[in-house]
Parts: sequence; C-alpha cells; structure tokens
Amino acid sequence: MTRRTRELVVGAFSPSVLLRVGRRLGLFDQRGLEVLEKAVPSSPAQCRALLDGDLDVALTSPDNMVAYRFVPDNPLNETADVRIVAAVDRGLGLGVYGRPGLTTASELKGAAIGVDVPGSGFAFGLYALLESLGLDRDDYRVVTLGSTPRRLEALLAGGCDATMLNAGNELRAEDAGATRLAGLTDVCRPYLGTVLSTVGDRRRADVAAFADALREAAREIWAGNVDDVVVEEAATALRLPEALAKRYLGRLKDPAEGLVVDGVVDLPAMETVVGLRRKYMPALVDGVDVLATALEPSRGLIDPCTTTR
Repeated sequence: MTRRTRELVVGAFSPSVLLRVGRRLGLFDQRGLEVLEKAVPSSPAQCRALLDGDLDVALTSPDNMVAYRFVPDNPLNETADVRIVAAVDRGLGLGVYGRPGLTTASELKGAAIGVDVPGSGFAFGLYALLESLGLDRDDYRVVTLGSTPRRLEALLAGGCDATMLNAGNELRAEDAGATRLAGLTDVCRPYLGTVLSTVGDRRRADVAAFADALREAAREIWAGNVDDVVVEEAATALRLPEALAKRYLGRLKDPAEGLVVDGVVDLPAMETVVGLRRKYMPALVDGVDVLATALEPSRGLIDPCTTTR
C-alpha cells in the first residue's frame, strides 16, 4: 500500500537550495511530506499569506517574526501568534552591494538604496552597514523594491545604487560587476539570516518533520556528502554558472555565514537581530518598549526546544 503524503507549502524569498537538496535525498518522502515551495514578493506579502493559511511555513528573516508578533504598526497593522521553529542559516553572504561602476561607499551620498521594506530586518542591517561606512540615514534615499531577487534585478537595471543581497543573489551581482562594499557579519555578529517560522501550533507534527528533514539535509551538506548535488541544485535554482555554484557550496559551509546544522536558535544571534530593530525602529506602546523582553521564553516567539545560550 502506498503511504499517503501530506502537502506542505513553504514560502521563500529566494529559491532554497537546502530544500531542494532535502527533496533530492528523499528526506521529505521519508517523512510522508510533499513539500511545495512558493516564491513571495515581499516580507509583508509572505506574512499575509502565512496568516491567511496560503503558506504552512515560511523561510524568512527572524526580524519579520519579531515585527509581526510584537509590533502593532508593522506593515500589516496587526500582530499574531507567529513563531520561530528552527534556525536555518546565518546570512549566506549577506552584504551591501553597489551597482556596477560604483566602487566606494562615498559615492552613495544622495543615492537610492533599495530595501524590501524600510522597516525590515535586512533594511536595519543595511543601515548599520552604511553607518559603519560613514553614511548617516539622511545621506541617502531609501526605495522599496521587495524581495532579494527583485532587488538584484533593480540593482543591475539601474533601479537603485546599492542594496542588500545574499543567498546566491550576491554572487550573480558580483559576476555582473557589482561591488561588495561590506558584509553584515563584519559588523553584526553573531547573526541569523533565515529561520523556519509558522503560526501557532498549526500542523505542528508536519512542521516538526519538515524542520527535522532540513536539519538532516544541512548535516549532509556540512559533512561534504552531497557536494555534487548542491552544485547542481544551486546552478539550476539560482541560475549560477558552475564556478559560482561551487562558491555557493562554500557559503553554505561557512561557520560564520552558513547553515545552522543543528537548527538551534541561539539567543546571542537573536539579540543582534532584535537589537538592530530597537536601534533603527523603536517600538513603543504607551511609552513601553515592547521588544525589551521579546526573547524571554514567556513571550512565545521562539519554540523552547530550539534555543540555547
């Protein structure tokens, strides 16, 4: 008798090579899951789809879950029981990139800087990086461009002068002549770039099984057991030539920026994420900082089984 599979819809900004490796290794099939990946155009759209049930889980920035759990004036103007289930990666090359022909940060004065939305985690990281390069917030214009692949397209087409890129998009940018001005982990460390998130206890057993499959795929990648598979999937999903796909493989294995093999959400990294939001977009309700205690277990943001000091 054929075992019945359960469909799980995952929303992601950029194609997930980790997910594709898990599928190639049969890790989802072993757990009775049929995993469908759905591209999302922006963080508000991703969270809207998650809350509406169009997505079962999301591969997203941890800052998005902070915003949509605690901050009333987030882009959706509502909060919900969104939760972080597992850590996925530490940024995968996340950094600020200047358009082809731009070589120094000083050229960004008066320039257009592309972000997903101005009040998002990657935007906060971008502000911190530009500040480290000597630029204040009033030195440049912020333009809303949506997801990372969209920002890459805008950067190369002249729609912005600089933006934050990662997850293979930065490799394509470099190959097209864009300049890496600074890396986020040079300024903000430790850091979490991507987490697996869901709403409440929705499909808890299936979400847990999916998280477990991603951890197993990450272990296989880290151990070097599936290098050829990773390169093939990166080349196809991210449209990378073989040389760049091999660089992406190295990125996945990088201890500072790569995969979080055990899936554990470490609190120091989350403190970095929350600290950036508190610095660049303080959230006050009746004069009280709603994020001051965001990482306390009683606030419910992080599954207690995923955290460690």
